[in-house]
Amino acid sequence: MELREFRAGLDAWLDEHEHELSPEFGPDVAFDQEVEHLSLVKRMTYDAGWMRWGWPERVGGLGGSTLMRAYLGEALASRDLIEPGIYSMTEVLAPTMIEFARPELAAETVPRLLRGDETWCQGFSEPSTGSNLGSLACRARRDGDSWRVTGQKVWTSLAQYAHRCVLLTRTGTPESGSRGITALFVDMDSPGITVRPIRAMHGRDEFCEVFFDDVRVPTDRTLGEVDGGWAVAMDLLPYERSTSLWHRSAYLRQRLGHLLATAPDGALDPADLGEVVQMAFAFHARSRGTQHRMARGERLGAETSVDKVLLATTEQAVFDLAADAVPAALAVGDDADADRWRTGFLYSRAATIYGGSAEIQRDIIARRLLDLGTDR
Repeated sequence: MELREFRAGLDAWLDEHEHELSPEFGPDVAFDQEVEHLSLVKRMTYDAGWMRWGWPERVGGLGGSTLMRAYLGEALASRDLIEPGIYSMTEVLAPTMIEFARPELAAETVPRLLRGDETWCQGFSEPSTGSNLGSLACRARRDGDSWRVTGQKVWTSLAQYAHRCVLLTRTGTPESGSRGITALFVDMDSPGITVRPIRAMHGRDEFCEVFFDDVRVPTDRTLGEVDGGWAVAMDLLPYERSTSLWHRSAYLRQRLGHLLATAPDGALDPADLGEVVQMAFAFHARSRGTQHRMARGERLGAETSVDKVLLATTEQAVFDLAADAVPAALAVGDDADADRWRTGFLYSRAATIYGGSAEIQRDIIARRLLDLGTDR
């Protein structure tokens, strides 16, 4: 199927089924309901075939360009049918699973993720390492045909709902840095795992602490090579800053359009509005270029840090504009629209932190793209 045919067919299908896919909004909607709704959207789009396009046939896909799955997320976000942050976890984790897992394991598990039968999480960040991923301390030691994992992760999105975790562990010495890391695919119902949700300031328990106490993981759940987990991480992180950001670009443009349609006359300063619109479309153009590079089979790398910096500045600018235009609604409004603006504004404060802080992204841009100083 060609992209044009895919887009036309998907748009027609969404026109027909949009009422079934539309979520509830408002202060009384719990995060559990948001996650349950995401599973519904994925199941319906998978069963109708749309979710399967753009993925390899060996993992239940129907083949075709990766631009198809990029457009699916864009269409769902533009119609306000998904929250792109949690929807895009599939785009972050599935490609790396396909690349590094045993073929049989990928063929068994990836279709469950695509259909929404399972939720996965990403166990990278730790309390004491900050953005220095190479210094992680969660340890895995070999015990016959198993690994034994002990340690802690934090800021793990959706861990309380997750069936599986793509986990980075220390298998070398602490001094080995990035050369002594191994990636594992862990069942989250394994004995010894404790999950503690973290209430964020926007009122959602999206993030969690995860504790591993001598957790057994079969060695055939190793992703890639032993002590080669850094390659897995470097493959995964650009996906976190590519298609997932494309979906978020659609969401921000949808929010900006809604603000234009609903803000009181004279509430939007033309100069401020013009600047934010320019930022939104610059981010959109940059992210579009990244999608086409991926569709051509080019390997993504440090250049996706530019996309992440543009996302952070754009997201905060959109919600700052809303806060200036309708401050009373954000502060004291109790209807669904005010709640969405309020939670969106609070969440946008983390845009310069989540997925790699702005400082780290600018350092990557300076060192790896502009050759300013020695790469670390």
